[in-house]
Amino acid sequence: MTQVAPASPPAQAPSPLAALAQRHFALAERGSNVRTEVVAGLTSFFTMAYIIVVNPGILGLAGMPVAAVAAATCLSAALACVLMGVMANAPLGLAPGMGLNAYFSFTVVQAMHVPWQVALGCVFISGVAFLLLTAAGIRQMIVAAIPPHLLAAVAGGIGLFIAFIGLKNADLVVSSPATVVALGDLHKGGPLLALIGLAIMAGLSIFGVRAAILIGIVATTLIGWTTHLVPFAPAKVDTAGIGQTIMALDLNGALHLGGKAYGLGLLEVVFVFLFVDLFDNIGTLCAVTKRAGLINPDGSIRDLNKMLYADAIATMAGSMIGTSTVTSYVESTSGVEAGGRTGLTAIVCGLMFLIALPFAPYAAAVPLAATAPALVLVGALMMAPLQEVSWERAEQALPAFLTLVMIPLTFSIANGLAFGITAHAAIKIMKREVSKSDWLLLVLAVLFIIRFAYIAAA
Repeated sequence: MTQVAPASPPAQAPSPLAALAQRHFALAERGSNVRTEVVAGLTSFFTMAYIIVVNPGILGLAGMPVAAVAAATCLSAALACVLMGVMANAPLGLAPGMGLNAYFSFTVVQAMHVPWQVALGCVFISGVAFLLLTAAGIRQMIVAAIPPHLLAAVAGGIGLFIAFIGLKNADLVVSSPATVVALGDLHKGGPLLALIGLAIMAGLSIFGVRAAILIGIVATTLIGWTTHLVPFAPAKVDTAGIGQTIMALDLNGALHLGGKAYGLGLLEVVFVFLFVDLFDNIGTLCAVTKRAGLINPDGSIRDLNKMLYADAIATMAGSMIGTSTVTSYVESTSGVEAGGRTGLTAIVCGLMFLIALPFAPYAAAVPLAATAPALVLVGALMMAPLQEVSWERAEQALPAFLTLVMIPLTFSIANGLAFGITAHAAIKIMKREVSKSDWLLLVLAVLFIIRFAYIAAA
């Protein structure tokens, strides 16, 4: 007697939300699904979440209200991630960038005595310039004008800059009249706690824990409180004041309209914000999209302009909300490694920043000794691009070295860029290797020389 096989149950139709996600994000075409994208988005968030604590700590030293900056950090990151996911369909997480927040706080506000409201205006203008450069196609010209070894040196120099700030915040490095800097007192609670925190974060990173920095900050804070290495002094948070930075930017001051004139200084500030954001993005986008398989057959990045548009708009929005330059995070590679291939990963990451918003203002309770190790670890990880420099070749080594050391030693990204680009242009002229395509490089070098002359005369 022939047996009839039971009929297989009809395939369950996807939910309307899943169907919409499939259509917009092309999940199947990229070999992904909703569950994988959600897990990847959560992974990216927990890898990036340290910025919720670290960014307010850095910008707070510029006189900005810490609770408001913490809220602005979450809001700007949430908006930027969702924007990237919707506009560019890329698994990229964005948040206020490390390095530029330190430049904002320590160089622009503290060293140049520019009010933080005016500095936010400069961030907005740099975002507008980024948007216009992308629309006009000039971005490609600028990228082509700067050699890769200088870009690598800038990344390394910013890493040293961040690490130096971390060591200073932890009192592991202190000022000395005799030697300029010296080792701090390791018997004190702050430096000792910072070393414990660095050991925790480094250990977790070595074993591949994706949220190593965030876990390290929390663990170090708890250790500090329970062992009384640092006082348990949770800040009183005025929840009504979390909007103090929203629309606080001073565009008139940034444009020298009707207020105090800061000379060419603000033009330089805008240039640094623009320059570092531009090249930091290019490096990050190349790294993340290559791992995600979003490279076209000719080697170009798929939908690159859409990614850059999203980044520029995010920077403008972030300055209006109340934070320094918003940029793409190389930590997004953690989400890609978890399977993220589409913008849904970025959207999930953004929603997590939004969920974290009510808790963000309490970042002020975290001691500097707990966040300082995060700066040191991030700085160490930023050394990787230096392997792209041919150190045995003097024509590469000298400009790269000047860029690398002048950024932390002069506490200025602008100075490092100026020395590196000027030295590179001078070497090309001496070797008679200048071509028509180098005109923009030479223009930049001349502008930097004028800048040096202006500083000397000031």
